[in-house]
This record gives sequence, structure tokens and C-alpha cells, in this order.
Amino acid sequence: MSAKVLVIVGAGGMGLAVARRLGAGRTVLLADIGQDALRAAEQTLGDEGLTVVTQVVDVTSAASVQHLALTARAAGEVDQVVHTAGLSPVQAPARAILEVDLLGVALVLDAFAPVVAAGGAGVVIASMAGHLAPALTPEQEHALAHTPADQLLQLPFLSPDIVTTPAAAYGIAKRANHVRVAAAGSAWGERGARLNSISPGVISTPMGQQELAGESGRVMRAMVDASATGRLGTPGDIAAAAAFLLGPDASFITGTDLLVDGGVVAAVRSGRLGTLTAPAAPTGPSGPSGPTA
Repeated sequence: MSAKVLVIVGAGGMGLAVARRLGAGRTVLLADIGQDALRAAEQTLGDEGLTVVTQVVDVTSAASVQHLALTARAAGEVDQVVHTAGLSPVQAPARAILEVDLLGVALVLDAFAPVVAAGGAGVVIASMAGHLAPALTPEQEHALAHTPADQLLQLPFLSPDIVTTPAAAYGIAKRANHVRVAAAGSAWGERGARLNSISPGVISTPMGQQELAGESGRVMRAMVDASATGRLGTPGDIAAAAAFLLGPDASFITGTDLLVDGGVVAAVRSGRLGTLTAPAAPTGPSGPSGPTA
């Protein structure tokens, strides 16, 4: 019998939480651009009894992502794919965020569509920022959903003179994740597989803590305080949501986004935050993106 393979792109806090939640009884193929992060994760997860194989991947490179997909297929039956890799506004400039968070997701979805097994499923980790960013036009959303991956960053409304800040790039990229997943769900469905995204709120990962310590930290903490749960999320919260979407109880769910934010977006939209509401939609996507996670 062929081994079942769980592919996790991104060896950060969420990636490791997903591996712990779902990795038992599977080969965990863990991919990241950082060799040191992979070594540490392989050691940690291996010590916990999981079977882990690692591979360096650059999600901005179609060839690198394709190589990962071929490695996964050779390892066994690819029944679960989880994309957690990404950059936040405090970590990188605008263009790099678009390359990793927008293009990288598109490349992974394309590469794994012909590889995922029938009955399998995929999850992309997006962000609540995609729900709070200024609205794009229907034409812009259609372009983000359907433009071939190798042409995505040439879209006029993504040019560096329009998307000028890391926060704006992040919001656009995460909204692009939502619409790209919705569109790619058809290709995955042809394989008998499902595809969804998860939009975390403010999660207590190393990336989340960096954001809380940055210039947007005050707004983010106000959002958490105003939310119904009143707390930060944990990597385990996201792993639990991923386990649901990847499992049989979600067999009728595909092409959609699951908001796992503790009620932050609801608090923003209901006006509980007063002046800290989601920004009005501009004529283009160059305005503020809303909070990041």
C-alpha cells in the first residue's frame, strides 16, 4: 500500500502545528526556503515520532515548486497539502510580499493540482487582512483569480508605483489567495480533491509577535480586545481548522475561505472599534490594507 503523504509548505509555527495534528501515520514532506529551519523542524518532529522528509523550496520559482510536487508524488499518495509559507508586512518590502504571498500560492496550487490524490484536499493559509483590505473591482479580482501565474505580477494594478507599502501588498495578496483558491477549486475537483483557504486572525506565532511589536501592533491589539473571544489565536487553533477542512467531515466544502479570527472581523464590521474600522475602498488597491496577521 502506498504511503499517505502530508505536504506542508512552510516550517513556521503554523506548519509545525499542522504536522503535529495530522502527521501521525503519514509521511510528512516539509518544505521551506530555510535549510536551518528545516533541520530544526525535522529533528523536533522526528523526536516526537513523526516520519519527516524535508526539501528546500523557493515558492517564487515555478521550477522549485514543481520539483517539490514531483518529490511528493514519488513519496506516495498525496492526500493533504497545506500551504503556510508567507511574509508579513514587518518582514519584507511590498514587492517581496507579492512574490511570496501572491505568486507563491498560485504556483503551489498549479503544481499540486495534478498531483493531489482523489479524495484528497488542500488548505492555503491566507489572512483576515484579505477580508479587511480595501475592496478590489470585480475586474481586478477576476484577474487575480484567473491570470496565469507567470503573468500575475505584471498586472497593472500590482505595479510598484501603485502598491507602495508592505501593508497594502499584504492585503491584496491575501485577498488574491481567497479568489485564487475559489478558482482553482475546479481544477482540484477534476482530480476528486477539494481546496479551501483559512484566514487566521492575530495568531501567537513568531511572525504574529513581530507584527504585534511593529507599527501596526496597537491597532492589532485593539482589534483583539474588541473581538468576541478577546484573545490571541494559537497555532493549534489553525491546525484544528485545517484538520476539519482536510478531513471527511468537510467533504462538501470546497472553493471557500474559513475565517478563524476570534471574531475580529465581526468586531470591525459591526463598528465596535469606533474609528478603527476597515478603511473605505479606494479607486485602486493602493490604500491601507487593514490589519495583518
